[in-house]
Amino acid sequence: MKTEPAVPDRTEASPGTVRKLVFVGFMGAGKSRAARRVAARLGQEAIDSDRLLAAELGESIESFFDNHGEAAFREREEALVLSLLDRPGPAVLALGGGAVESARVRERLAHHLSIYLAVDHELAWQRAHDSGRPLARDKARFGELLAIRTPLYEATARAVLPTEEGGAPEAALEAAVALQGPGVPSTVRLIWARTADGGYPVYVGKGALDAIGALWPGGARAFSVVDEHVDALHGARLVTALSPSVPQGATVGVPPGERYKTLQEAERVLTELARAGMQRSDALVALGGGVVGDLAGFCGAVYQRGVPVVHVPSSLVAQIDSAYGGKTGVDLPEAKNYVGSFHQPGAVFTDPALLSTLPLAELRAGFAEVVKTGLIAGGALWEDVLALDPIDEAFERNPERVEKLIEGCIRLKLDVVARDELDLGERAALNLGHTFAHALEAATGYTRYRHGEAVALGLLVATRLSEQVLGLEPSVREGVLDLLRQNALPTIFDGPSVDDLLRHASLDKKRRGAQRNLVLIGAPGRVAIESEVSEEALRDAIQEIRGDDAAPAAKKKDPRR
Repeated sequence: MKTEPAVPDRTEASPGTVRKLVFVGFMGAGKSRAARRVAARLGQEAIDSDRLLAAELGESIESFFDNHGEAAFREREEALVLSLLDRPGPAVLALGGGAVESARVRERLAHHLSIYLAVDHELAWQRAHDSGRPLARDKARFGELLAIRTPLYEATARAVLPTEEGGAPEAALEAAVALQGPGVPSTVRLIWARTADGGYPVYVGKGALDAIGALWPGGARAFSVVDEHVDALHGARLVTALSPSVPQGATVGVPPGERYKTLQEAERVLTELARAGMQRSDALVALGGGVVGDLAGFCGAVYQRGVPVVHVPSSLVAQIDSAYGGKTGVDLPEAKNYVGSFHQPGAVFTDPALLSTLPLAELRAGFAEVVKTGLIAGGALWEDVLALDPIDEAFERNPERVEKLIEGCIRLKLDVVARDELDLGERAALNLGHTFAHALEAATGYTRYRHGEAVALGLLVATRLSEQVLGLEPSVREGVLDLLRQNALPTIFDGPSVDDLLRHASLDKKRRGAQRNLVLIGAPGRVAIESEVSEEALRDAIQEIRGDDAAPAAKKKDPRR
């Protein structure tokens, strides 16, 4: 079990303290520049703690380090930063990269709005190693420091923004500043999703739905496409959250279930929006799980050639996966998601509290996507997935831990999509287990298996093939099996024939030419997106999990031979 950074719950500012905007992050992240940009917009003072500390020391930080050592520097730095945080009046602060190593500083930051500027190792080193910084002399040690401090930055901050060559995106800074506004609970965090067009905000945390009006990303009016079941549970809350700041147009209900994710249903939704007078200046809110998110996203992509779509995901699958990345689409009888478009969201509001009304079977089904994401990520996220209690028990006993897991899955998805927005290569990794899953859903008319249940079975097929093709350790598949069983997810199936499943699998969107390539893993965190698999091997892996006429164990081949 890993030890988490000691960071208290975020609270409102203590009596007599004015909440400040505080930029934290590693060397070379661009904190000082961002602080100046935001301060100029707000008409506030911008304070650089490193610059102020050097003036107080009467010598450069590099010189003080060399003459007195790091411990003496950290003592002086802590005293200065604490005094700045307690200073009366508003201000925008940029803290030195190591300031968050102080437990007292982290505790005090909980009373302010901290914004973490995330920078990758190479860009940080490029900016820092010739700058005179004493801890930027050795590249290996530099990387170690970044790894040590990153969890502290993330645990301290309420907003996580990317830093690129030009600094943090202007829209991302605006979204972070908006977290200070009235009507935004301190439990809501911001993660900025990077896209070719600049990106969009993802708001995560209890109360995110209630903040949608205060954080509305744009659009003259809000029209809504809602899952009818979810609307009965949370529709009134959405209306209240939007009022009175956002004028509201019509609400179009969609029956629950994958069988309604069709061109016919899309035509009905589009027709109702047109009859209600929706215009290109308006935005479409999608309230529901993955079906409504995909359907509404598709309608938003094609309605008058594109309107903004704001996602409010209500299922675990949607909250960790389908609401992000801009993939929209509807199903054909022959194959899932065969008609669609890329249309990035205007914003996503992910409120884990909505999961409390999710049926148990749906919550468990969603956990299969968590397992998939953990396998792709490897490392700490996979360890967290393995260590989690059954999802329903974890959600009841420790919702904060589940929320942390949800955010970890979101971050993985956003990072992959940022590197391959149009699904031309690396993004295929997110399809782990989905070739079989989609084939099973299509072969059963989208009515027999929930998406997550099909993914659970698809992971068993993928891990068995991964043992054969890439030498995956059998213990990984056993770990997956244990997780599925603990969460009452299927580990065998019956119904369609193997031939029928192979026929549907041949229509997989990732397939290129006659060659059958699948996404497999050599180990958690090591994904191979174009592993060539013979039809015989795929047939055997599918046959192994059939529950009605599976081959006797004695006749099965050892998949590791």
